[in-house]
Amino acid sequence: TIGFFAPHSEYAATGFRGQEVREFKGMVKALHEAGIEVILDVVYNHTAEGNHLGPMLSFKGVDNKSYYRLMPDDPRFYMDFTGTGNSLNPIHPSVLRLIMDSLRYWVIECHVDGFRFDLASALARELYDVDRLSAFFDTIHQDPVLSQVKLIAEPWDVGPGGYQVGNFPVLWTEWNGIYRDTMRDFWRGEASVADFANRLTGSSDLYKEDGREPFASINFVTAHDGFTLADLVSYNEKHNEANLEDNKDGTDDNRSWNHGVEGPADDPAIKALRERQQRNFLTTLLLSQGVPMLLGGDEFSRSQGGNNNAWCQDNEISWFHWDVGERGTRLQAFTKRLIALRHDHPVFRRRHFLSGEASGATGLGLPDAWWFRPDGRRMTQRDWQQDGHVIGLFLNGREFPYRGRHGEQISDDSFLLLINGYHEDVTFVLPGRRFGREWALELSTADPGSQPGAFTVGSRQPVEAMARSLTLLRRVEPEKSS
Repeated sequence: TIGFFAPHSEYAATGFRGQEVREFKGMVKALHEAGIEVILDVVYNHTAEGNHLGPMLSFKGVDNKSYYRLMPDDPRFYMDFTGTGNSLNPIHPSVLRLIMDSLRYWVIECHVDGFRFDLASALARELYDVDRLSAFFDTIHQDPVLSQVKLIAEPWDVGPGGYQVGNFPVLWTEWNGIYRDTMRDFWRGEASVADFANRLTGSSDLYKEDGREPFASINFVTAHDGFTLADLVSYNEKHNEANLEDNKDGTDDNRSWNHGVEGPADDPAIKALRERQQRNFLTTLLLSQGVPMLLGGDEFSRSQGGNNNAWCQDNEISWFHWDVGERGTRLQAFTKRLIALRHDHPVFRRRHFLSGEASGATGLGLPDAWWFRPDGRRMTQRDWQQDGHVIGLFLNGREFPYRGRHGEQISDDSFLLLINGYHEDVTFVLPGRRFGREWALELSTADPGSQPGAFTVGSRQPVEAMARSLTLLRRVEPEKSS
């Protein structure tokens, strides 16, 4: 980045002599009319001028020692917390003013609704360490414009102590990298149900203590950096040879699993399991408390051929292929169903963290959430300490200790989530009658074509859960007598 006040010209369709700005504003207006907010991904942590061997394009020539962090013992070299060769210096008042003026421009003139800050930890470093009381945070928090928009941090950089998930201030939400890692590990059999449960319920261990709510957690499994969802279940290793860096670029910490074959497979069993795993990830993401973030293309199984650092590939490696085929069409239909389910049921997007207790409102004495073993009995402390991969969750749709935005009482259906991350089929016994006398199928990742209500089952009755699958049941409410 060099122009912090200009949209990227190659994204525009109507011209390159200022028409980009008019087109960008028109795009924002059209999206707002469709009820869609616009979050701008901004990169204020470095510029395109690179390290000491890089070109002099702007800031180096204006005032190198003010705009950049330089090595104290040899200011010819740059401190690099970003992996790009340089780090912008937001400690300097002029640099901080540049960043704030840029942010205000995008809000006031272009009407964006918020920002996602690339490598945000680099902006929060004072002399060296990441500081949640830094001038960068203070300036944003006191600004009457910027303090009112959505602020999303990528809460890490590549420098020492840069991984700061859970440590950003109250006004901020964060890309939850721990959520990503845990869910990837769970569905390949490497994380326990205790870790899984923490992330599924909004990561209260990260955000509750400082007064934040579940929406502080931006949950994601994949992002523009790294594997796509299809590649996550198809490759054990990155394949970045086309980037011409001897496959040394891109992360090696992918937490992926190819299910037996590296890359495209002909085995029907492997192909079926990969499709089911993609549904598992999508279902987990859309049913988790917090804010789900879906990588574009994952909804129809887009692949980059195992390339996990394709930013430099403006070709078929990174392009979207809109003829998604039968497999992509199936996954897209399943994803639409998940999105509609989350939209229609506030029990999956609660404002406050689950407590495991009853509020006494209208929850009929039942807790807002209740974890259970495959035998239908409550999880004990000893169960949580086991390295298990099978668990059930009751979500009480009648237990909302707060009202809607217009003061109305919130009431929803109640659900059972049967999660089998084990490599063999498991039989669940449903909880007792106090949680619900009868339950109906809502969806299953093992049978994505099954329709809601395809079967019903009573309390304390068995339900078969296929290996590595997730089943969602909805409580059948008794009909009210007239």
